[in-house]
Amino acid sequence: MPLPLDTFTLGPLHLAARVVGSGPPLLLVHGFPLDHTMWRYQIEDLSARYRVIAPDLRGFGASGFDPRDETVTMRRYADDLAQLMDHLAPDEKFTFCGLSMGGYIAFQFWQAYRDRLAALVLCDTRAIADTPQAREGRKALSARVLSEGPAAAADAMMPKFFAPRTELDNKAVVEETRAAILRASPRGIAAALAGMAARPDVTAWLPEIATPTLVVVGQHDAISTADEMRGLADQIPGAQFVAIPAAGHMLPLEKPADFRRAIESFLQTVAPRGSAPC
Repeated sequence: MPLPLDTFTLGPLHLAARVVGSGPPLLLVHGFPLDHTMWRYQIEDLSARYRVIAPDLRGFGASGFDPRDETVTMRRYADDLAQLMDHLAPDEKFTFCGLSMGGYIAFQFWQAYRDRLAALVLCDTRAIADTPQAREGRKALSARVLSEGPAAAADAMMPKFFAPRTELDNKAVVEETRAAILRASPRGIAAALAGMAARPDVTAWLPEIATPTLVVVGQHDAISTADEMRGLADQIPGAQFVAIPAAGHMLPLEKPADFRRAIESFLQTVAPRGSAPC
């Protein structure tokens, strides 16, 4: 059954989020074109130690979307999340964990709101901008989604998401991931595609990131490769790097126990259990 959600009114926008647990705040930001349910194992496993906040970004899951928005930039998503966290944890620093598009948003959040951050967890993401070919691909996919619906996004993205063993051994996770894509608003998907195509190259920011950072990737990720992610980590001062075997781009779903251990081990170095990450 779907997890119960809280709804938060942020000006004209309604954001839905799963908020559970107690302790230092941990914000989990989903990838494209998914929703908060991609973190279901982490919501359950980490809420014993952390106050886990897993929102649906605008246009995805149960969150609202302004159909007049043809583009939602990564900075705009970051601004939404800053408002959400001002409401939920106004006096606390928190860990921002983002996967894929959630990582693009994490970079924008760090750039604008770094004083709010206790730590960063960058999962299966990229610092570089799209190539011209990739931008054209996003534009073409956007047109298909607006014409055919979210199934076009599922057909395009699903073959890239999972390691081969996951597709063979965990078909339930694969099917649930496709179902999450099908719940998304076509206009929300199209606006996110336009926003990702417009995002800047943030590689030059990496050496400036003083926030404690974990970079974690599935060893078989075909979108943000382990080699690329290792190079990203090498440019962030003091960053920890973890590559998890037998996982692809959907690492938190494919290897939830390994992912949890990586997160918990890292967060223990940032703020020992029972203390607030200030």
